[in-house]
Amino acid sequence: MNRNEIIEIVNKCEEKCINEFKRIDELEFMYSNKVLDAFQKNNVSEGCFNSTTGYGYNDLGRDTLESIYKDIFGSEDAIVRNQFISGSHALAKTFFALLRPSDKLVYISGTPYDTLHEVIGIKDNNSSLKSFGIEYDEIDLINDDFDYNKIEEYLKNNKVKVVAIQRSKGYSTRLSLTIDKVEKVVKLIKSINKDIIIMVDNCYCEFTEEKNPIEVGCDIAVGSLIKNLGGGIAPNGAYVVGKHDLIELVGESLTLPGEGKEVGPTLGINKQFYQGLFLAPSVIASSLKVATLTACVLEELGYNVSPKYNEARPDIVQNIIFNDKDMLIKYVQGIQKGSPIDSHVTPIPWDMPGYDDQVIMAAGCFTQGSSIELSCDGPIRPPYIAYQQGSLTYTYGKLGLIKAIEELRG
Repeated sequence: MNRNEIIEIVNKCEEKCINEFKRIDELEFMYSNKVLDAFQKNNVSEGCFNSTTGYGYNDLGRDTLESIYKDIFGSEDAIVRNQFISGSHALAKTFFALLRPSDKLVYISGTPYDTLHEVIGIKDNNSSLKSFGIEYDEIDLINDDFDYNKIEEYLKNNKVKVVAIQRSKGYSTRLSLTIDKVEKVVKLIKSINKDIIIMVDNCYCEFTEEKNPIEVGCDIAVGSLIKNLGGGIAPNGAYVVGKHDLIELVGESLTLPGEGKEVGPTLGINKQFYQGLFLAPSVIASSLKVATLTACVLEELGYNVSPKYNEARPDIVQNIIFNDKDMLIKYVQGIQKGSPIDSHVTPIPWDMPGYDDQVIMAAGCFTQGSSIELSCDGPIRPPYIAYQQGSLTYTYGKLGLIKAIEELRG
């Protein structure tokens, strides 16, 4: 298949996606308005871009940014820091903040993402929650939805401190969880025991639907800034939003008891965090459009995709199920060739820290590991799924898709 044939298919699918693109544009407008309102309400000024060092006392930019996050999510409090290395790090600090020895953590969305296995103790590690005497259990999904009956029975017969939900699919074959499903299960949990803390891993899901987890009754939500809300500008960091007392605990887990959120130098990062958030609605919209187009084109070419181009999108991730190791590798290598950085490099499967299987990863990004930029990865295990996400602009994503198909079908 030559490039002109590929472009013809892509353009045809682009026309087919016009109604989906219109819905994404409406979502972008809604969140752009929400972000702009929050900036204006909190009187953002050039002084907010100033840097602090050392302890980071009285950092105006840091404190104002956290107030903006609080307003956007409708939460009581927020902590947004460059001291969080990643979303997984923020999740780990939140677990250790909320749980004490003999407490129980239950995931109701099945087994969580691979990088949390050693954090929780699913895989042995002397620094895990399990090593501190914290119990863990999980309840699988049924047909891509919560097992409401089993959750109800379990919570009525066990003392549970934290219920955790991973909205995005991770390296699984399930669908990501819509906010409507989250809202339904939150109502069930709170009707059984209002004191259970409901924590949501919201990575990849920000600004993809009209409501967020805090607005539907969740107590605390966590996300990475090298994914959606960093807008491709933030070089690292993460956020945690939720109830004030819980955010205070997270702050003390990140820094130290007695100081918590009051310390933490920004070291010149503020402007990037502000600008990334400001651009996030547009960048996320581009990512959703590229995912939609990818689904349409790959299905047109005969591949199995999830979600379909016209299905609900709770996150920015697009699955392409190849059922073939070599096809998976070729497609990922094609995405790398369509990237602005390291396009001359050929990714190969390797033993990546935190994963049981070898992983192949295309990430020709300005920020290492940034999933809001066009990237694609997957574990080398059946059914050989490529997990594609991101794109800073729609046009660059479209060009990357064309290059990946050239590699796959050339």
